[in-house]
Amino acid sequence: MSQTVFIDGAEGTTGLEIRDRLAGRSEFSLVVLDDARRKDLAARREALNEADFAILCLPDEAAREAVALIDTASGTRVIDASSAHRVAQGWTYGFPELVGRDVVANATRVSNPGCYPTGFLALVAPLVREGLLPADWGYTVNAVSGYSGGGKALIERFAKEGDIAFRSYALDLAHKHLPEMKQHAGLAHDVIFAPAVVPAYRGMVVEVPLHLVAMGNRVTAQDLHDALARFYAGSAVVRVHDRAPLPELLLRSDQQPSDGIDLHIRGNAGGYHVRLIAVLDNLGKGASGATVQSLNLMAGLDEATGLQLPA
Repeated sequence: MSQTVFIDGAEGTTGLEIRDRLAGRSEFSLVVLDDARRKDLAARREALNEADFAILCLPDEAAREAVALIDTASGTRVIDASSAHRVAQGWTYGFPELVGRDVVANATRVSNPGCYPTGFLALVAPLVREGLLPADWGYTVNAVSGYSGGGKALIERFAKEGDIAFRSYALDLAHKHLPEMKQHAGLAHDVIFAPAVVPAYRGMVVEVPLHLVAMGNRVTAQDLHDALARFYAGSAVVRVHDRAPLPELLLRSDQQPSDGIDLHIRGNAGGYHVRLIAVLDNLGKGASGATVQSLNLMAGLDEATGLQLPA
């Protein structure tokens, strides 16, 4: 028997991607409100309470309001794709590789990680956890993303402007991803986050440069690589690449959809200057792919079911 899923905000970028990933899957039946009812409060309340799973693809405040519409007794389990609950008590962080697949599988309230934090945390959190990187260091994150990460508003801006090659933002150093990166990596300080958008629809490169000697660490790039390879061994979603020569990494303007994430650890000849690099799809493992992965686990399915992953 299929389980019912209501996507609240199904007409947005993330909602449409999730709907496409679930279309045709016999394990789930989508609860769909027509245009006349999808903004009707009573209709939404009914759908939220009658579905087995509610996926929230809404702005933060609207996501909080949607959660308030759900009666505890309804049994509806929630995945929130907004940033409203990523550091909130009572919510499970939807990064199964970090928090545990069983934890996500048994959760009633799951908050999707942000796209940039997904890359940062995939690289740094396991290494801090193992004591290979210090928790009290001031980390820097340099990252570029396709413009779809900004939703409909930024997509429309790129279409109108036409000649923007690089857009750096969050120059007030107060991006909403900072609490999430700090808390879920177990850090003592906020990171310095330098995000940018480039004229590609989707795709993302997240980099964390490290000076291991300045940290006082006696580990090398190879040590960090080996630790990450052990941590993600057997994962269908996360791939840790070997340290063979790598002249460059590319983000193409026509980047293809992917629900996986690729990790690269590059070091200098001595191994003490290191660049930790994550390559992912901001709409895949950074958003809708992560949602489907958590949904699979919560529904008792293999986490990779229906995901777009490299062979």
